[in-house]
Amino acid sequence: MGNSQSPPANPRFTSASRSFTPKELEDLKSLFASLAAQSQSNGQYISSSVFQVCFGLKGPLGDRMFDLATQGRKDDKLTFEDLVITKGTYEKGTNDEIEEFIYRLLDVTNDEILTRSDLESVLITMFDHIFHLKGSGSGSRSNCYMVDEFLNAATFSKDHEGCNDKSMSFEDFKSWCSLVPSVKKFLASLFVPPDPGGALSQEELEEWKLLYHSALNGSSFNTFLGNVSNNDGPTVLIIKDREGYIFGGYASQPWERHSNFYGDMKSFIFQLYPKASIFRPTGANSNLQWCAVNFSSEAIPNGFGFGGRINHFGLFLSASFDQGHTFSCTTFNSPCLSKTSQICPEVIECWGVVRKGMEHEKQDVVKGTVLERFKEDRHMLNMVGIANASE
Repeated sequence: MGNSQSPPANPRFTSASRSFTPKELEDLKSLFASLAAQSQSNGQYISSSVFQVCFGLKGPLGDRMFDLATQGRKDDKLTFEDLVITKGTYEKGTNDEIEEFIYRLLDVTNDEILTRSDLESVLITMFDHIFHLKGSGSGSRSNCYMVDEFLNAATFSKDHEGCNDKSMSFEDFKSWCSLVPSVKKFLASLFVPPDPGGALSQEELEEWKLLYHSALNGSSFNTFLGNVSNNDGPTVLIIKDREGYIFGGYASQPWERHSNFYGDMKSFIFQLYPKASIFRPTGANSNLQWCAVNFSSEAIPNGFGFGGRINHFGLFLSASFDQGHTFSCTTFNSPCLSKTSQICPEVIECWGVVRKGMEHEKQDVVKGTVLERFKEDRHMLNMVGIANASE
């Protein structure tokens, strides 16, 4: 019978496996088996081409993700152990581990120097990934403008001997993520295959457009309203506060001046970090949206928000744009969305969700479709900050 023994278990695989539930591990096995079959590898590994198609990745970003997932072996073979270890670090790791992984992911040239060119390549891929452009390619003016704006928010302070250009340090990266949390959240959810079903209907998942960003447009209620006023469809509001919490709301109706609550039952609010949760209308009341502008009465607080009651909203941002609050409310059966009820916004984003078939007068609107993954609640806003939900 001999004394043959099984090879010792990979300690990284053993450790990573413990971070998944038995159900999650079974789902990973099923996913691996399906992709390995498509790779025609007799169930042994996933090829780079199948991997990139499955996860919607392409170009330098897709190559870099596959390289990290295969531990840099350059053998075009992603094993089941690789899959578990990578997802264990990338999705189940500590915040520091996840940030370190994303920082390495951005280095698409794999030379340990994160340059502006690396970032530009990733941003172009990212926007193409979200806005599947029809005919215009990544060179459209709208797309280039967004890439430039996100690049201009980045800092490159790290010197390198024999190199004139500075690179992005890890601290630079973390600072950049605080200004554009959408980038980090998008890159932190790439390793999840698209799934059907979701918070927004297919009719509402056609096109996305960045309408307002506080780091790019300034913290001004009037600027916000001016930027969103020409958007006829629903909008998604994202707020990152100074406590690091990320939350927001989906407004089914335009942001317009009212002296009372308005809106419909399609609206909802959500928390994105530290935990992703969506809170839908309960029908307890019709206090869905609030948008008050230039009222002099204290009974009509100027600002915008969702749910609850006057001066005790589920989510509210004052017209000063430097403070707001979030309380538990019966409108959505939602808790306080931040660490405390009083919030100090650090970043405010608003995205327009353009419905299929709508006509656009503006010629620079980015046209295309959003990834299938945006159909699912926990991935509907990969671009603008949704975190992976805890199952």
